[in-house]
Amino acid sequence: MSEKKYELAVVGGGPGGYVAAIKAGQMGKDVLLIEKEAIGGTCLNWGCIPTKAFVRSAEVFADIKDASSFGINVDGAEVDFPKVVARKDKIVSRLVKGVEHLLEANNVDTAEGEASFVDKNHLSVKNSDGEKIIEAENIIIATGSQASNLPIPGADLDGILDSRTALSMEELPDSLIVVGGGIIGMEFAFIFNNFGVDVTVLEYLDQLVTGVDTEIAEELNKSARRRRITVKTGAEVEEIKKSDGEYEVIFSQKDKKKMVSGERVLMAVGRKPYHKGLNLDKVGVETEERRGGIIVDDYLRTNIDNIYAIGDVTDKILLAHVASHQGIIAVENIFAEKHKMNYDAVPGAIFTSPEVATVGLSEEEAAEKGIDYKVGRFPFAASGKVMAMGEREGKVKIIAEKNTEKVIGAAIIGIEATDLIAELTLAVNSGLKIEALAETIHAHPTTAEVIHEAALDMLGGAIHYKAR
Repeated sequence: MSEKKYELAVVGGGPGGYVAAIKAGQMGKDVLLIEKEAIGGTCLNWGCIPTKAFVRSAEVFADIKDASSFGINVDGAEVDFPKVVARKDKIVSRLVKGVEHLLEANNVDTAEGEASFVDKNHLSVKNSDGEKIIEAENIIIATGSQASNLPIPGADLDGILDSRTALSMEELPDSLIVVGGGIIGMEFAFIFNNFGVDVTVLEYLDQLVTGVDTEIAEELNKSARRRRITVKTGAEVEEIKKSDGEYEVIFSQKDKKKMVSGERVLMAVGRKPYHKGLNLDKVGVETEERRGGIIVDDYLRTNIDNIYAIGDVTDKILLAHVASHQGIIAVENIFAEKHKMNYDAVPGAIFTSPEVATVGLSEEEAAEKGIDYKVGRFPFAASGKVMAMGEREGKVKIIAEKNTEKVIGAAIIGIEATDLIAELTLAVNSGLKIEALAETIHAHPTTAEVIHEAALDMLGGAIHYKAR
């Protein structure tokens, strides 16, 4: 059977799996991390990090094109796309090596290969060198997610992009059609728009980035249109064809059939749990019927007492930082004190231009729950720091329970929104009252002052803005 018995085996080396393995290693446990493709998983190799490398390159190019408004004259700036891709690859490689070093430093063993269950304490790991059996007292499943597909005729044509292949194109297209106006689709839409690509977004629902506060989503829609991104909501894609070197996307909108053509098409219709080949049936691990997510309790344990699951494969909240936190909680629940996983204060970050960030309840969700709430707002255009940075778009919106004045949610659209949300996440997580934000001195001039002003707005009036 196995050469060594481990106290914990983690299947999947993404941001959930490798964090869980490091945490267990820090606790002095014998740990094995199994990864079939690349340490860091989708997030580090083909998702979060590479897209943010693209975001930055695209922002730099956009800033250069607008440099004259800052008193800087630049002529002849061009995108060297192969260098953009090479820079992305260099960043990814450096970070992967960093994670590998951390695993080694924390005495975590690693195995390359595809894992499948033999029984509740044994895993088969297969690779090009053959097969070996791993024995473990406890197992964490962290196999992540995969891109969703829609049964659209032509969606499998050669050259159709997904979120992974879009990051390895050899040259920029002149035009791009993005099918899906969710988080992934809109991030790519703004990236390629900033690179100078003609972008069209087709979204089936009536709102972009569903689940985000409607007011903020509408602001993002306006921002996209200002940048001449063509946005079509309520658009149901019916077929994709290729003709004369271009793709034709046929869709219906308000009962009218329409067509848009472009050099490339990106399918960005979301992600779904992935556990192919694990043979969950062999050990009886239960999954949800709708999307196949592994069912876990509040402690991340499956219906099998020594098997846990974390990250996208649980289909809870498909975010890397949720997976990492779940990894820590799962390991603590296996080897130390029991902790429930709390999803009430999970920040969301969307790296569009401008950025969008959320935490806690949206205004719509608060209303649906019958909560008596109040709202504080402040526009970014009234911030001195934001203006000095050459920006005007955006706002912050804070939601508090009216009787207790506790912060229960927030949403931001604007420059540095994904960093600013940390303060509001702490407020929601700690049950802080709005007074705590209003009475905290915020450095001037900083973008963080917009949060202070929104808190003041809720308590009687912002100092540096008055609505007309």
